Amino acid sequence: MAERLIVVSNRIPMGDNPSGGLVVALHDALARSGGVWLGAHPETGDGSEPLEEIGRTPYQRLAFRLTQEQLDNYYLGFSNSVLWPLCHRRGDLIDMQRDYVDAYSQVNARVAQLIADIVTPDDLIWIHDYHFFPLARELRALGVLNRIGFFLHIPFPALGDLSMLPEPESFADCLAHYNLIGLQTRGDVARCLEMFRADPRAEFLPDGNVKFLDRVVSLKSFPIGIDAGAFRAEALQDAPSPFGRETPERYLIGVDRLDYSKGLPNRFRAFARYLENRTTDTRPCFVQIAPPSREQVQAYQDITRELEEIAGNVNGRFAELDWTPIRYIHRPVPRGDLARLHRKASACLVTSTADGMNLVAKEFVAAQDPEDPGVLVLSRFAGAAEDMTEAVLVNPYDVDDMARAIGEALDMPLEERQRRHDACLKVVEQTGTAQWSHDFLHALRTCIPPLGG
Repeated sequence: MAERLIVVSNRIPMGDNPSGGLVVALHDALARSGGVWLGAHPETGDGSEPLEEIGRTPYQRLAFRLTQEQLDNYYLGFSNSVLWPLCHRRGDLIDMQRDYVDAYSQVNARVAQLIADIVTPDDLIWIHDYHFFPLARELRALGVLNRIGFFLHIPFPALGDLSMLPEPESFADCLAHYNLIGLQTRGDVARCLEMFRADPRAEFLPDGNVKFLDRVVSLKSFPIGIDAGAFRAEALQDAPSPFGRETPERYLIGVDRLDYSKGLPNRFRAFARYLENRTTDTRPCFVQIAPPSREQVQAYQDITRELEEIAGNVNGRFAELDWTPIRYIHRPVPRGDLARLHRKASACLVTSTADGMNLVAKEFVAAQDPEDPGVLVLSRFAGAAEDMTEAVLVNPYDVDDMARAIGEALDMPLEERQRRHDACLKVVEQTGTAQWSHDFLHALRTCIPPLGG
């Protein structure tokens, strides 16, 4: 039987023409193999429904429905109130509840059964992200011997933080049921290896793989990217300015889903510090686009209020009748408008306190005019900083450092801007979406097969 790719993620592409970074990255691989994409339906159900087909061409899309209780406890609860803050170094925000732990286990067990019902012996299984850490263990318990790969899109947690999990010793065991663990950066791989090194059940093999009890797992970094050509084409579209008649003379841009890991409060404070310290009468505008996210979670409600207060304070202090320093947009903006906003921006601020990769940094670079490029100001704690070393790198915890970087970016000579942009663009073009999926699947096909497979 021919090989088929089965992709599992929490979100599943909906509609006749789904879009998004992961869709672009996986489209060709799924289409070539007549593959299957399985994920959670956006609408809830009673939790007992069979898989629901929501698309068939060019690959099959199958959705399972969560109950409202599972949505609250598995998704908003354990996934996003425990694992998300754990992986983003915010243990102070973890909300641990027994119902969350139970729901997370139950949903992973149910999804494993749904996969086991449709898998064939030659299928490759590719699991995505923190919602499904234990999914391979559940599949192995059901007798599934296929090659199973896992890719974590967010940072790998630090060894010391794993003790905050309800059963810390089970985390390494869960991951060791995968044949391949893919991570965003070399730093993430180092943290994962540190976890295995600290576990007496693990040993390191001469080929770099990890033997854990009777299993062998491979680890490797696969930095995810974007379709740079497609994003550049959107930036070059001949369309009216997204600002309409209110186009600022110079502006900086930030584009982030509203999340405490993005460093937005200090970013706003840094722009205010820059305005305080500027020695000329320049009046740049800072445009921050931050669509809402996980609004039912208390930590997200708190940061929404904090940003509104800071933006109001900064504009109250510095605004003039014909100039608003911060334009804070708390809703989605069409992708084409974002691309054109990036192209005209003098600088982009990416100041995450922890980030798996951060594709906004790559989109900004791809959108630039190479003859007159803007400047990327990039947090050292974003995965993109590992290779995009010619960005202006900053410490997102240091407001003065970021304020200095804003001034440096706005005053940077053309020749230096071109040099930095050229170096960053090479990274973007070498880590495109097609290359990312190709490299991962090649590694999965060639890694050591599971015992009995």
